[in-house]
Amino acid sequence: MPRAGATRTASATASRLGRIALHRQGLLQRAPFGSGVAGTRRAIERLGYVQIDTISVVSRAHDHVLQARVPGYRPALLESLQADSQIFEYWAHAAAYLPMRDYRHARPHMDAMRARQTRWVRSRDTRLMRQVLDRIREQGPLQARNFAAPGGRRSTGWWDWKPAKRALEQLFMQGDLMVVGRSGFQKIYDLTERVLPEDADTSSPSLAEHARYLVAGQRNAMGFATTRACVYQRQTPGLREAVTAVLEADCRRGALIEVPLPNPGGRTERAFVEPAALESRAPRASGRARVLSPFDNVMIRRQLARSLFGFDYQLECYVPASRRRFGYFCLPVLYRDRFVGRADYKAHRNTGRLEVRLLAVEHPERLPRDPEPACRAIAAALFELGRHNGCTRLDLVRVQPGRLSAPITEACRKANEEDP
Repeated sequence: MPRAGATRTASATASRLGRIALHRQGLLQRAPFGSGVAGTRRAIERLGYVQIDTISVVSRAHDHVLQARVPGYRPALLESLQADSQIFEYWAHAAAYLPMRDYRHARPHMDAMRARQTRWVRSRDTRLMRQVLDRIREQGPLQARNFAAPGGRRSTGWWDWKPAKRALEQLFMQGDLMVVGRSGFQKIYDLTERVLPEDADTSSPSLAEHARYLVAGQRNAMGFATTRACVYQRQTPGLREAVTAVLEADCRRGALIEVPLPNPGGRTERAFVEPAALESRAPRASGRARVLSPFDNVMIRRQLARSLFGFDYQLECYVPASRRRFGYFCLPVLYRDRFVGRADYKAHRNTGRLEVRLLAVEHPERLPRDPEPACRAIAAALFELGRHNGCTRLDLVRVQPGRLSAPITEACRKANEEDP
């Protein structure tokens, strides 16, 4: 059993690492990356990736993540970056937008897909894949809907993985095709040779190079790295050992310091943090609140979020209704530098109404003694997310705990009245 003093030290270190992470993630200040196309590009380069998700209860994940960090963000900014080949769509731990500078580090996964060394093979029909490539080469960018279903059968939507769709996805995953945009959230594919910038590095990195890239990316995005975070959802043989070797080598030469990071269940993980980040003070957090995406970069690794912030988050749309505690689409609420609760959201875009079925402040002790400024900030964050979803009215149904219901409800009422 860990000694009490060691446990307190590890907890204090975790709290410090959490604040460093929020600073690196651009969640402590109002406009850490700037605005417009340039600010959007800088945000993606700092984060390393922005996850794409199909759920549209509120803004789709990639837009929501950027809305939280780039003032005035709108989806057209992301589309512009993709059209200019400054970012590309591929696989991180999930479907994501990535900086074009990192293209070569997508190659290991592409090579594994081409060699059929992964269980996620989409198609083995090489003849059909050649036909698909030939047609795109002749006709230009195409979508799955441009390929007729077998026997003239009509497509039934997102999950209709007809043979041509599977061929397109296999060609995309192995690097022969790239996504140049989306229409109705359906991918538009073109030949990689017509999309990649001329100066793009297409060489496959060695295992050691790829490990260094993952460590550097984690340090850039979070200010520290752990082996588990670097290899999250990556199955490359030997990668875990290679990442650990990089972290330990950086530690020996003084570029990183090893510190304890407690994990759920009382276990402690080794974290490697930059000395300057550990020794300097992060900027003071603004008095804002933010409602984050379930797929936000600081939340997606649930165990790490619990270690850093003492916040055990789960997206409950994947939980049976009878077992949900907070609601179908509950989103984490960050106030200043602390996660204080979650809100169950639903954007009714056809009527311009954002419904908050439940705002649960689970950690009221993390609010100031006078909670009214925090309540106003949370109400403003709720309303801001509504505006991003085309909603001009906020309906707050229920607040927990009850003693915060009156100040938060009043703050929401004023937000509704003050909106131009």
